[in-house]
Amino acid sequence: MISTLMYYLSFPFVRYAIVVGVLIALCSSLLGVTLVLKRYSFIGDGLSHVAFGAMAVASVLKLADINVLILPVTVISAILLLRTGQNTKVKGDAAIAMLSVSSLAIGYLLMNVFATSANVAGDVCTTLFGSTSILTLDMSEVVMCIVLSIVVILTFIVFYNKIFAVTFDENFAKATGTKTDAYNLLIAVLIAIIIVIGMNLVGSLLISALIIFPALSAMRIINNFKGVVIASAIMSVICALVGMIVSILFSTPVGATIVAADLVLYLITVIIGRKN
Repeated sequence: MISTLMYYLSFPFVRYAIVVGVLIALCSSLLGVTLVLKRYSFIGDGLSHVAFGAMAVASVLKLADINVLILPVTVISAILLLRTGQNTKVKGDAAIAMLSVSSLAIGYLLMNVFATSANVAGDVCTTLFGSTSILTLDMSEVVMCIVLSIVVILTFIVFYNKIFAVTFDENFAKATGTKTDAYNLLIAVLIAIIIVIGMNLVGSLLISALIIFPALSAMRIINNFKGVVIASAIMSVICALVGMIVSILFSTPVGATIVAADLVLYLITVIIGRKN
């Protein structure tokens, strides 16, 4: 089994996939803790469906780099979701549900009406569940993922204290002069970026699991914010590595295997948490 793994690791595209997978897992886990604590868990799910719709439009338009359209559309949608959820009659979960199902339906409709290949069902499945796309990354896509991941990580580190304040007591933070709206907007934009780079790893339907599961697992065994963030990052990276290695060795879908690893780890932490 080890010799088989070493054989596959000799291929550049496999190494690219592992590097990108680890970075995506790390970025997802950092913001996942904040989303869970602020009860914004479904934002990741809604934005992933928006990204799917934007990807369908980009495919129909035959853009050379589909991320040129997907990234700005997803970021704008994150901003609109935040504003719509707070300031209109269409509140939080309803706004997310409406945008989510609309984007998913429009994306699937466009991919069928303006089919760019003979295997539409296969294309949709790959996009939704990330079956093989992580293994088809070229060098430019790897560089883009690395750059965006570094931006997310550095931004989180620089604004850690403000994100912490907004996460735990937004009203108190606002009373002390913190621009809470700006930091909520920053969180939404970072999540949008994570969604876009994460689609290649686990697909648009499963990316929210990559964001939420590590945070929930860490919260079961650790009781302070910094500890949860660190534990969540470690757990997320381990699950991503285990999922990709299992996928390589046993030819299982990459995204589904990683999410299954996250689920197993969560169940283990539930058991540990109850014993403690």
